[in-house]
Amino acid sequence: MRAVLYAMGKEVGPPFDKGRSLPNAPRLTLRQLSKSLLVCVCGVGKVNAALAAQYLIDHVRIAELWNAGVAGCLTDLPAGTLVAVTGCVQHDIDTFGDPPGLVPVLDQVELPCTFWEDTLGALTDAGLNAVPGIAASGDWFGRDLDRAAFIRDHFNALVCDMEAGAIAQVCARSGVPFHALKVVSDHLFHPSQYEEYQANLPAAVEQLNRGLAKAMYL
Repeated sequence: MRAVLYAMGKEVGPPFDKGRSLPNAPRLTLRQLSKSLLVCVCGVGKVNAALAAQYLIDHVRIAELWNAGVAGCLTDLPAGTLVAVTGCVQHDIDTFGDPPGLVPVLDQVELPCTFWEDTLGALTDAGLNAVPGIAASGDWFGRDLDRAAFIRDHFNALVCDMEAGAIAQVCARSGVPFHALKVVSDHLFHPSQYEEYQANLPAAVEQLNRGLAKAMYL
């Protein structure tokens, strides 16, 4: 069984917006698309994402977890560009005496994604505009330009989101393969970032789900 985990319902699009609703104790939006594929909407933020990931691993016994979503870009990539995430960092982990982003217990800053080269290859073979890159996660919507510059320069991150790093951490601790696909919806150095996000969201979501279907060979 595979599962796709989104933060927001508005990120979900065809062919992932169908399926039978499944009841569950943590009140996730959980639907079964086929015998081998689930779609889950967890809510924004690292705790919601980690809770959903652990639920899917423990109670559904998934063998593979994907995270898909829109993301703010730390460079000038065009909106709609797909990012096959190579690894995840958590920019808001700052424990006294440890390097920024060092994940406790795992003792790693960057948590790699599984077979990201295959994801990138499937996207480019389909003629989609896609690049590899690191996703930096934190409970923060990037409106602080100095902070954004630090994340870009220190972690070599390409995009920012609020979930992928937490899901990667859960998967790494549980030994479950993890893949992440992001799409650029806005730019963290844009003077009207939120307005840009709102304007680009519909087209970005369409591209995200189109790319995800190709990457998962659906």
